[in-house]
Amino acid sequence: MFKHAQLETVKAWMIDPANGSLPLHERIQRALRSLILEGVLSHGKPLPASRALAASLNVSRDTIEAAYTRLHAEGFIERHTGKGSFVSASTRFLKSHSRQRQSAAEVREPTLSERGNVIYKSGGIREFSLPRPLAPGIPETRLFPVHTWERLERQVLKEYRHHALEQSPPQGTERLRRAIAEYVNLERGAHATPERIIILTSSQQALALCSHVLMDSGDAIVVEDPTYQGAQKAFKAAGLNTLAVPLDEKGLSIESLNALTEPAKAIYLTPSHQYPTGVTLSLDRRLAVINWANQHQAWIIEDDYDSEFHYEGKPMACVQGLDAFNRTIYIGTFTKSLFPGLRIAYMIVPEELAEPLTMARTLMDGHTASITQLTVAKFLEGGHFNSYVRMMRGVYVARRDKLASLIEQYLADFVVGITPSGGMQMPCHLKDGLSEAAIATAARRAGIDMLRLTGLYASQPAAAGFLMGFAAYTEKEMEEAVGKLAALFRLA
Repeated sequence: MFKHAQLETVKAWMIDPANGSLPLHERIQRALRSLILEGVLSHGKPLPASRALAASLNVSRDTIEAAYTRLHAEGFIERHTGKGSFVSASTRFLKSHSRQRQSAAEVREPTLSERGNVIYKSGGIREFSLPRPLAPGIPETRLFPVHTWERLERQVLKEYRHHALEQSPPQGTERLRRAIAEYVNLERGAHATPERIIILTSSQQALALCSHVLMDSGDAIVVEDPTYQGAQKAFKAAGLNTLAVPLDEKGLSIESLNALTEPAKAIYLTPSHQYPTGVTLSLDRRLAVINWANQHQAWIIEDDYDSEFHYEGKPMACVQGLDAFNRTIYIGTFTKSLFPGLRIAYMIVPEELAEPLTMARTLMDGHTASITQLTVAKFLEGGHFNSYVRMMRGVYVARRDKLASLIEQYLADFVVGITPSGGMQMPCHLKDGLSEAAIATAARRAGIDMLRLTGLYASQPAAAGFLMGFAAYTEKEMEEAVGKLAALFRLA
């Protein structure tokens, strides 16, 4: 019969909630297979008779027979009439899976490609998934109209029935592409048609597609300095060389752009609210970038990540809508405007790129969930999106102003806050003599997340400091966080 510990292992598999969806005989079969793989039951070892094991586990003999039959079919055990069941001799060739028996010296270092090492060493993109004050770039979700969303999703299931459960076309559902085209043409001054829109899961996926499909390893791409770290890492992972161009109060320096001597295949911009400075690229510079791209036959990658949240006057028309040469790839997302778990973004691309980029997308994840796409389409068509954005714009501007006043009241001796004209975060520059790294570490221990500015520069940082988010936090939550920060600064 089994030793007590082995019997308990099988019982643990039987009662583990994680295995609750499995039939009882399959739980027992997997438990026994695990004992064999770990070397606890070695080759030639007899298994208990089915009747005896059934009694010990308080299950039917048929259940044990079913488990043994599966193990026999998989080659893990041998069954001999009149003798019983034994661990198969072939298992002697199995290397033990037991983690407890594997010493630290035996743990293999991953063998990666050159590109894989670059990706791994970059640390990936670590989004602030939990809205701990004052993490930037996170929208408020507690005010989202969940009941409206539920109602629209039920309508989708009623209207499309089982078709809503089918795989979406890789380019995205035609209904959502049409709804997005109508929205961006009206609200962002874009020139979009459903045929030129590709539905994706994130803006990061869009950056990866552009990097791998439009450029080769070793090609150069122009970036703003500082710039979004996710873009920097995507370009580096694709083997691209980034050419950093500085900014001023009007955005990207056109003089520095024209002074570049190395040819570039593309330029990456966040013109509505430059990330992380919050500066809006002026109209004359937008037109200058368009002319530069046409002269150099380069692509413009326009990341319009949170353009809906502009707080002072009307937002400027997007670069894509101004581009008469049709060299702009526009990236938009609903992650910031609706909620992070939605995972729907889109690209508006020149007509000749729609098919190649869609085909490349099929090698990544194939498609975006149909039900979600159709629900977003209804949310746009019914005017719910515009209503929600208008409401949240008012909420966010009040929170922006509250954070600015808190910084002035409690942190003026330590940082200089730059009140942005839009977006979800505020850049704050440290005054001399303060350590950005030390403050960030202490703040994290105190339950406060801030993004360090120096890591966003390709060249020598103009100023140390932080991005402080305000969109996802109530005035009380920000007051508590800034109070903790003030105490930390005084100790620094």
